[in-house]
Order: sequence, then structure tokens, then C-alpha cells
Amino acid sequence: MNSAIISIGDELLIGQVINTNASYLSAKLLEIGIPVEKIITLPDDEKEILNGFKSVFPKYDVTIVTGGLGPTHDDITKTCIAKYFKSKLVIDEKVLRHVRLIFKRRRMPMPETNNEQAMIPAIAAALPNTGTAPGILIDKSGKVFCALPGVPREMVHIMESSLLPYLVKKYKTRKDRRVIIHRTLHTIGISESLLYEKAGNINEIEINKKTSEVKLAFLPSNYETRLRVLVTAIDIKTAQKELNSAIEKLKSRVGKYIYSYDESPLPKAIGGILRKKKLTLSVAESCTGGLIASKITDIPGSSDYFLEGIISYSNEAKIKILDVKEETLKAYGAVSKQTAIEMAEGARKRSGADIGISTTGIAGPAGASKNKPVGLVWIGYSDKNISFAKDFYFTKDRLRNKEVMSKMALEILRRKLLSITIDN
Repeated sequence: MNSAIISIGDELLIGQVINTNASYLSAKLLEIGIPVEKIITLPDDEKEILNGFKSVFPKYDVTIVTGGLGPTHDDITKTCIAKYFKSKLVIDEKVLRHVRLIFKRRRMPMPETNNEQAMIPAIAAALPNTGTAPGILIDKSGKVFCALPGVPREMVHIMESSLLPYLVKKYKTRKDRRVIIHRTLHTIGISESLLYEKAGNINEIEINKKTSEVKLAFLPSNYETRLRVLVTAIDIKTAQKELNSAIEKLKSRVGKYIYSYDESPLPKAIGGILRKKKLTLSVAESCTGGLIASKITDIPGSSDYFLEGIISYSNEAKIKILDVKEETLKAYGAVSKQTAIEMAEGARKRSGADIGISTTGIAGPAGASKNKPVGLVWIGYSDKNISFAKDFYFTKDRLRNKEVMSKMALEILRRKLLSITIDN
């Protein structure tokens, strides 16, 4: 089984509006075993829309159209649907009463143009909406065509209250329908290519190729890589078994780089470890400017383990607040292994925390030297048993550097908490 999405609207093509509807619909259709195989975006142009319908509807089990159902002159989706299916537009009295009631509740006169929103193709059924534009459902020749409003809130309401249940019921006995489930694992601190090399081919797991299929996708983003494991199977029990098997294989090969198996962000994963081990944390930041502390405190309940964050941007602040030695700064500079270690130690001792971490680097675009380029960061770590620092080299983009420097500082902390080797 398969499906397609047609998004309509000039605002999508000129970049004025981000097409979040297509992303949402794709995820929901995948959940019920009708994966999207095609997404197209069309302008508010009758010829283009009709050609889009002709190219999509005959080929897919389900076609979902979003946008162009409003009351204004550029909302032409409904008339195009009527023309494509050779069906006249008729008044749906139930929809008309709903539209009138909306304006009555708002204590506003209803413009004559809103009567048009109660018109739907005679071949179609109206799907109730919280707004004034109903969804339009056409079931023909075993295929489903549905038009939904472009307003995300309204589209989601109709999809979840009407269309999804309809599709599940209609296709539940289809022999070619498959259960599709997926899980996304989050990794950090390893390049996509090296991760691919270490992960190998998870299709090597013992599965019945006639009843199941396992796919692994690598999705890199800003020094992280998500691993999406997608399983297609004849039933949910088989799908879950194959998914668990694939995840265990990945865990055995690249487990030390995986910080989340359930979409939890890195700071939340770290918070869980600190809470479980009953440890407290303080941070001292220079180049990251408080971003680490911000990420940590984004997590509810972080006061259980987070004690203090210090932004020691100047050398004077490093000396005065963190007890970094003046001789250290003179001999090695602010961006150095020695300074990073003393910053981490200072943060820990000042607050009484179990662990201190620090960042000192060159975010850019200025401040670099021959031996210390833009993107260099030293990340320090200190607990009662050990203090150390590790260097990383990132990009020439200041804001991106701050982001990835913060992430890597948290990753150093995560690996140390879990006794994972720091070097790749």
C-alpha cells in the first residue's frame, strides 16, 4: 500500500510558510502502514492543480491534499476537485449550520463568501472541522482522495478525528497492508562515515525476508547523527521482534555513541544519570557563554543535580571567580588544556559539586592565532578523583561553534559518568 501528499499554496513555494503539514501527515500515514511515496507542492493555479491530481490519484491508494479550502478568491482547491471528479458542488446543510454557528458565537456577521465553504462536491463526504472549512473525502474505485485545510491546527483535528480512523477501518483487511514501526537512536561524538563503518549492515540479522524488512537510515545534523531503524512486517508482533533485534545489534556495535533510544535530548539523558548516581554538577563557561547551563536547566527537575553555572568570559573572571592561576594564563593562555582543567576544578570546588566541567575556546570569527584556530575548544572535567581536558576543532561559524562546543562538553560528561572511553 502507498500514499501521496499534494500541498497547495503559493506561500509554500515562495518560502513564506514552512510545510509542516506534509511532515505530520507522512508520520501519521506511516504509523498505519500506508507510507508516503510522493510529496508535491503546487501553486494556486487551476491547470497545475488538475495536472497534479491526474499524476497522483490513479497511482496511489491514498491521496491527501492540503490547502486552498478557504473562502477567498485564491482558494480554488475545491473547484478543482469538482472539475477533476466531474462532480457538481452542492450545499451541505450540516456544514452550513456549523459555519453560521461559528460566526454567531463570535458575535460577528457572516460574510456571504463563507456560504461557499458549505459547498462540497456531490461525490464527496464532508469531514467535520473546528474551523469553517470542512475536509472533503472521496472514496472511489478502492482509492481514497481527501482534501484538508492548510491551517495546521484544523488539518490535525480532521486527520485524527475523522480521516485516520476511516483509513484504518477501510484497509484493515487488505492483504498487502503491512505493519510499519520505527525507532530513532541519537548518537554524538562520531562522524557519519565512521558510524556507518562501525554499525555495518543490520540487514544481516536473521529475519524472514518474505515477511519482514529492516532498513537503517543515517541522518546527520550538527555533529550528531540519528539512526532511524524502520521495520516493515506482516504483524505488530513480528515487527517489534525484528526492531528489538536490530536495535540490540546496533547497541553491540555502536552503543557507546548512543545517548538516547527514546528521543530524549542529551541534557535529559545526562540528568537521568546524575540523578541515578546521586551526583551534582557545576559548570564554568567561557566560549559557550552560558549555553551549557541553559541546556541543563531546560530540563524539569534539573535542580536535583545542577548547582551552579559560571560565565567566566574574561581572564580576570577566571582568576577571581574560579581561582585559575595567573601564571597558567600567562604561560599557556586562556584557551589551553591547563586553563580548562583549572576552570573545571574551580567550578567544582567553589560550588561543592561532585563534578565540574568547563569550556574555553575560540568561537570566532576573530581571536585566532597560528596554533589556535577558530573552532578550537578545550573541554575540562574534574571530580574528586581525576581532572583532565580534551581538545576539539569545529567550524568557523561562531553560533554553530557555541552549539557544538556545548554539546561536546555534555557528551564528555556523559561518557565519563558511564565509564566510556573518551577517545573514538
